[in-house]
Order: sequence, then structure tokens, then C-alpha cells
Amino acid sequence: MPKNYIKKLVPKPEKLKEMKSLQFLGSILHEPNLWHINRHSVSKAFLVGIFCCFLPMPFQMVVAAVIAVWINSNLPISVALVWISNPITIPPMFYFNYLVGAYILRMPAMSFEFQLSFSWLSEKIYEIGVPLLFGSLVMGLSLSVIAYVIVEFLWRRKIRSDWAKRKALRMARTSVAGGAEG
Repeated sequence: MPKNYIKKLVPKPEKLKEMKSLQFLGSILHEPNLWHINRHSVSKAFLVGIFCCFLPMPFQMVVAAVIAVWINSNLPISVALVWISNPITIPPMFYFNYLVGAYILRMPAMSFEFQLSFSWLSEKIYEIGVPLLFGSLVMGLSLSVIAYVIVEFLWRRKIRSDWAKRKALRMARTSVAGGAEG
């Protein structure tokens, strides 16, 4: 993975530590593992961020931040990935999650109808809520594990490629130096 590209996108830890709104966190923000950009922290950040973006709840970023601190993944990347679910993508994502949950639980999927009223919501909470929550957990776990594996694979592939290039460069320098001596 392009480490320098990720570093450009992520805010500097010093800048976040100086923010008054984050002072209540105390020394948690001083944990270096939350800011490192390496294969382990970034792949765990994808695991956390993508899982949390599928949670059908408000304040997903707070949940992602807490989990990122708990498992020592990269905090800014974990929180930023939650924005995969945004006001534009939430309706199709959650409707698909609902359909997946209804299919797995063998519940009949309701036709798409929505009324913005408390009575409608209280009547339909079980019919919609259980399949939505279950489908969201299934999709979140599945896609976050897939993302974790893909990031690990791509990062390792990049490292192997860099090592091979360096080895070829060393071999070329050695053969040039050996040819100059002879």
C-alpha cells in the first residue's frame, strides 16, 4: 500500500492532540499505535471502519473510535472509513442488509413502504428491525473480514515487489562493479 499517500490523507497526531474538544480523552491519544501506518494497523482499521459503517445506528464514528482504541488499529483511518455509509449510500445499503437478514432468517421481506410516524415505526420495528440488524451484522462482518484480508494481501504483495526491485538493483550494481574491475 502507498504509505506516503495514506500519510497525506490522515491528520497529524500532534494536531489532534492540541484540539480542545478531544482533551477529555487524556493520554489515550498519545498511544503511538493509534497513529502508525503499517500493515497491521491499517488492515485492522479497515476491519473496524467497514464493520462500523454497516451498523444501523447513529454515531458510528464514536463506535469505530472506541473499537480502534481498544484493538490498537489506526484511529483516523478507522473513523474515516465509517463514511462509506453516508446520507446517499445508507438507504440502498440498509435496504440490502434488510433483504439479506430477511432471507437468512427466512422472514418474508416487506414491500418497500415507509411512513414517517411513530405509530408506523412501533408497529413495524420487529418486522424491519430484526432482519435489518441481523443482515447488517452479517454484511459488516463479512465485508470487513474480506477488506482486512485484501489489505493484508496487497500490502504484502507491495513489500515483496519492493524487495524484488531492490534485489535486482543490487544485482545490477554488483555485476556492473564486477565488470568494471575485470
